[in-house]
Parts: sequence; C-alpha cells; structure tokens
Amino acid sequence: MTEYPTMNGAESVVRSLHGAGVSVCFANPGTSEMQFVDALDRTGLMRCVLGLFEGVVTGAADGYARMAGVPAVTLLHLAPGLSNASANMHNARKARSPMLNLVGDHAVRHRGYDAPLTSDVAGAAAPFSDWVKTATSPDTFARDAMEALGAAMARPNRVATLIAPADIGWDEGGVVAPPPPPPDFAPLDEHALERAAGMLDAETVLLVGGRVLEQPDAVALLHGIADKTGARVLAPTSNRRCDRGAGRAGIDKVPYPIDMALETLAPFKRAVLIETVPPVAFFAYPGKPSLLLPASCEVMTLAGLDGDGPAAIAALAERVRASKLIAPVELPPSPAAGAITPATIAAAIAHALPDNAIVVDESISGGRDIWRATRAAAPHAWISLTGGAIGDGIPMALGAAVACPDRPVVSLQADGSAMYTIQALWSQAREQANVTTVIFANRTYEILKKELFAVGANPGRSALDMLDLDRPHLDFVSLARGMGVPARRIEDAAELQRAIADAAHEPGPYLIEAMM
Repeated sequence: MTEYPTMNGAESVVRSLHGAGVSVCFANPGTSEMQFVDALDRTGLMRCVLGLFEGVVTGAADGYARMAGVPAVTLLHLAPGLSNASANMHNARKARSPMLNLVGDHAVRHRGYDAPLTSDVAGAAAPFSDWVKTATSPDTFARDAMEALGAAMARPNRVATLIAPADIGWDEGGVVAPPPPPPDFAPLDEHALERAAGMLDAETVLLVGGRVLEQPDAVALLHGIADKTGARVLAPTSNRRCDRGAGRAGIDKVPYPIDMALETLAPFKRAVLIETVPPVAFFAYPGKPSLLLPASCEVMTLAGLDGDGPAAIAALAERVRASKLIAPVELPPSPAAGAITPATIAAAIAHALPDNAIVVDESISGGRDIWRATRAAAPHAWISLTGGAIGDGIPMALGAAVACPDRPVVSLQADGSAMYTIQALWSQAREQANVTTVIFANRTYEILKKELFAVGANPGRSALDMLDLDRPHLDFVSLARGMGVPARRIEDAAELQRAIADAAHEPGPYLIEAMM
C-alpha cells in the first residue's frame, strides 16, 4: 500500500474511498464538514458535485449508483441536513441502491454544550439506513469508511451512513485502509431449483426483480422458460433499473392500482420469486388485502435478494431446456398534431428516445401509458421512483448523467413532485449534465385525487384545493431559466416529439414543459 506523510482523518477517508473505486462526491457541506471539503480539494481524487438541497444530493447519489453499479459518497451536515436528505435515502434503500453517506457531527468535546445544531445524528440516520456507525478515532476512521463501503456493496446493496465528528476528521493520525472484500452471492439451492422447475405451468407466475431486469439476456431466457412451460413473467411495480427497448425482451409489471394488481395476479396458484419479495399493495384500502397474490397461492423463492438471479434463471432454463426468446413488438404511431394527453405523450416519447438513452421516470399519473408504449423504442435503461417518496426524478437524472456522461438522459417528471427538488436543475446546469427534462404539467396532484376517491371520500372544494397546483400556476420555463437551464413550453403532441428528439441530441440540460 502507498505510504503517505502524516494526514488527518478526513484525508485518510478520501484516499481510502478513492482507492476502493469511489470517484464522485455529491455534497451539501456545512461547518462540521470543512475538513472534508479541504481534503477533497487538496487530493483532487474525486469529482465533487454540489447540490443546493440535501434531497438533491442523495437523489443524485441514487441515480449515480443505479447506472454506475457502485456508490458515490454523499457529504451531509449534521442531523438537520441528514433529515433533509432522508426521503431520497428511503428511495435508494427501497431500490437497493448502494449508497454511502458521510455525515458530519459536532466535535466530541463540543457535544455536551447543546449548541444550536446539536441533535441525535445516529437516531436521524437509523430509519433510512441499513448500517450506521460513528467514527471514534482518526487512526480508525478510514477503516470505518471501508466497513461502510462494504456494507453498501453487500448482497443486496444497502444504504450505509458513517457519522464523522469534526475533530475525528481534522485531527492528525489518519491511516489509509484497504478496500473491503468483494461481496459474494448466496449460493443457488439445488432443491429450490428442482422445486421451481416442477412448479412451472400456466397457473404459475415468475416474479423477477433486481439485477435480472438489468440484464436483457436474463429476461429473454425468462420468456423462453415461459414459452416452454406456459408460466407468466412479471416484474414488481417499482424497480431499480431495467434495460429494455428494441431488440431486447420486454417485461410487464404488476400494476400500481390495487384493483388492477389483484386482477392481474388472481389467476395464479403458484409463484416463483427471483430477486424480489411477494408483492404488497402500496397502501391499505377498506375491504381490500395488503398482499396482492391470492391467499391460497404457493410462494417459493428461487433466488433471494442476496442471490444471483441471472445465474438462477440460466440454471432453470437449462433444467427445462428453454432458450432465449424475444417477441417482436412495434412502436405506436407517432402522435398527430393535437392535445398532449397520457396516450400522445407516451407515443411522442417512444419515437423521440435516442439510442442508449437513460430514462428517469417520475411521471406518476401522467405517464401511465409510457412503459408499454416504449417497449420497441430505441434501446435504453429505465430507472424510476421506487420508495414512493416523490422528488427523486430530477436529482436522479443528474446522478445518472454524471455516471454515464456519454449517454443522453431523458427525465420524465410530474409537475407536483418536481417542486420537491427543483434545485437539481441548477446542479444540472453547473455540471452541464446531458439531461432533457420533460415536465408533465397537468397542474394537479392527480394521483392523490385518485387515492382520495379510492378510500371512499366524497371531496369538496377544501379537499380538492389541497391537491391542485393552481392560484398561481407554476411556470417551469421561468424556473428553469432562472437556474441556467434553457426551456420552452409546448402544447402540441407532434411538436413535443420533435422537441424531445432535438434536445436529447444536444449537449447540456434542457427543460420542456408539456402542457397536458
């Protein structure tokens, strides 16, 4: 290992993270993190991306991890900053994205004086982290960071939070630590393989998630298995990433609306799970079940969240003598001139996507037709909101663009959730991230209106006022331009297709407000 002269704890952490392959830091630092700002500057070992709100920082780290396959590090300020970041930590945790949060705290000697920002950092981290630790010494600080990185990269990936008291970072005595060992998959159980092969028929559903959806060959093998046995293949409603498009096998998802989900899964007597868990309704509803598979359905796991799903599928395909199958699909017709609706915006996006694009989907209700419409679009990666905490889309697009600077990013963004982390547009402009943001401007929280009726409510004006985005109308063109992102407003579906295609081929960020 390379020897360095005397260094402080912060520098030892930066050097150790870099040595382990971490090359990006998304940051919103404060006073207690200045030693890390200094170490990042002096070493020059990481690209540092500033977010103007902590939710932008963690959302960007989520998008980065989904596309790079390794975590960035986030730099956050005490418990209040961590709390601001927590919604998109939650989304990353539900996506099983690897995330490593470095959170400053008061110096140890200062904690007992109840300074204005004194609070329980570990307590704030716990609900949104799978692993939490507080550093206690400069000489073991880097070792703690490598333990955190190992936790983030475990099978399945996790959210790890390392708390850094200021004096542990600025005191001398830091020691560079070696990278953590690479994680292992849980071994495939031969008895489970035998059982799964014997369960496959027309009354069986193969529910698959995780890494399987990131490998088109694995999905094609699944369809070969389904064709051979009569089983059906479905993905969970929300997924970390799916690589799809023309020339790749597509996959249907369990629908979000509970009635549609129950209807979709009702025919099945058996379910084989691969890198996923039994599907659960997003919310409870009067008179409806929480578990979406029929109560009598026999459920077994072939590969768990810690397993190698693609390898399990290859073994299952060999057992039933199935080969890859890619069914032909066609694009919907291009939209004619006219109003922008869920159907026409889906067709416009399907035709406008460039090759090798990354689609970031937080379109919510306005994007209900896009998944199916884009099955035959140019090959692309699809990443979407996983934990239901809205406000992930624009930051996630930033992180994806940082991870893959040679790929165009098309961000499909509901207008209401855009306002949670709109500051990410500024970071996109500063980094010249190649992101085309399409705002689905229906000027309402449409999905919440549906949820209001789903619980049996008969809403009046006061209730609906809490779900509408009017008085005044949001002006996303002005908002984007004010943060350095060129923008335009479009009201015609055919023009929308042209605008998305043009913007995606130009470098740098661009925003299109699509009036629905």
